[in-house]
Amino acid sequence: MDLTLALAGLGVGIVVGLTGMGGGALMTPILVLVFGIPPVAAVSSDLAASAVMKPFGGFVHARRGTVNWKLVGWLCAGSVPSAFCGVLLLRLLGDDETVQHTIKISLGVALLLAAGGMLLKAWAGRRRTGDGPAEPITVRPLPTLLIGVGGGLIVGLTSVGSGSLIIVALLALYPKLRANDLVGTDLVQAIPLVLSAAVGHAFFGDLKLDLAGAVLLGSIPGVLIGARISSRAPGGIVRTALVVVLLASSLKLLDVPTATVGAVTGAAVVVALTLAVVRRVRTPRAAAEIPGQARRSDENDKIPV
Repeated sequence: MDLTLALAGLGVGIVVGLTGMGGGALMTPILVLVFGIPPVAAVSSDLAASAVMKPFGGFVHARRGTVNWKLVGWLCAGSVPSAFCGVLLLRLLGDDETVQHTIKISLGVALLLAAGGMLLKAWAGRRRTGDGPAEPITVRPLPTLLIGVGGGLIVGLTSVGSGSLIIVALLALYPKLRANDLVGTDLVQAIPLVLSAAVGHAFFGDLKLDLAGAVLLGSIPGVLIGARISSRAPGGIVRTALVVVLLASSLKLLDVPTATVGAVTGAAVVVALTLAVVRRVRTPRAAAEIPGQARRSDENDKIPV
């Protein structure tokens, strides 16, 4: 068993534990770009590892009651058969170099969508909290079913999307859904989704057990470590780094020249640092204004009448 693969799984697991996203979006391109594993084998192995990892978090959310089971049912009704169809589509296309290249390009596009989805989720998260009583929502069966179908097909083809893409689609369709319920619902529906895709790959002989085992060896403790330190780590920095990594990986998978990848990634880092500095400057000013007002109020209270 390759310990280097286990270390990679450990790093990805920690990121997933910290952010709740990025498993397939990180692990699959690492397997393809760093370890030189064929895209189909990388996709199948990552799906198998995800099928084992996700129940850990899903069980916690189910116990806490942060799962909308009606949404889970409609999503799974579309995503489970669609994921298997995605795997079947891969087999119908064949396994030659052209197909491998097509999967590589599809993975790059999926990563771009995942990066954009994470940015959208972060922007929306600034106006949302996971506290307070849950507002009742009206489940819309057909749109929810279609989200499952589209997400399942992408997952079956690329292993990306069970968290990054579907959670953003749910956020857009159900803006009143609490953050905790959003994450818990997405995580639970992803369990049968990735399991269906993994079974499909195993059925057609694409699954590499030694590869999946090495990834799991590191990813399971990584998820537990990430979950334990998530309350202390600056989540914004972690998510920013994850978006930059996804952007660079997607451009590389899309066969963009290395110089261009470096320039775009560098620009993204500069923008992220600039926004972080601006945010740090604004926060103390906002905090200083409130105590100032309080002091003026106290002084007024001390004026004798």
